[in-house]
Amino acid sequence: MDWRAVFERALPYEQYLQAHGTAAHRERWQAVYDRVRLTDAQRELLRGFTRRMNVLVLAGTWCGDCVNQCPILQRVAEAAGVIDLRFFDRDADAHVTGQLKVNGGSRVPVAVFLSEDFFECSRYGDRTLAFYRKLAREQLGPSCPAGIAPPSDDVLAEATREWLAEVERVQLMLRLSPRLREKYGD
Repeated sequence: MDWRAVFERALPYEQYLQAHGTAAHRERWQAVYDRVRLTDAQRELLRGFTRRMNVLVLAGTWCGDCVNQCPILQRVAEAAGVIDLRFFDRDADAHVTGQLKVNGGSRVPVAVFLSEDFFECSRYGDRTLAFYRKLAREQLGPSCPAGIAPPSDDVLAEATREWLAEVERVQLMLRLSPRLREKYGD
């Protein structure tokens, strides 16, 4: 997969929401974004990142899992400063969506973590463990809720920790990469 080409077609957070979301979708995403809180320790960790990361998220503005998780990634990217976060609509390209299936299905969100030169480092999605635990506890309806009922603060905080752990893991992968350490002399 030519991740650079896909990334270049993808959109930053606000542009993605404007291009693919309705006013109701944007309201739901904004409501979760407004509730996402990074702790002082999390912000300090993110400010310490030195390697540029490209993060491509396959998403759908209509998807409740995206509503509840993509704003977390936006907050993380804003705090880090070295993360270029882009969104690609699930329905925009069947080939890309086909490459990012989860358990045989077209699930969203799926994040692809890429190095500065677009080597794939990791994939993460469609739900964090916190959201899977919540769903299992509730045993409720559809596999992809509409995002109308927002997650509790504790589930949102746990999901934030889980996404941040994956972001940190990839940052350390890049920071310790012999190829990149040689390139930057560090």
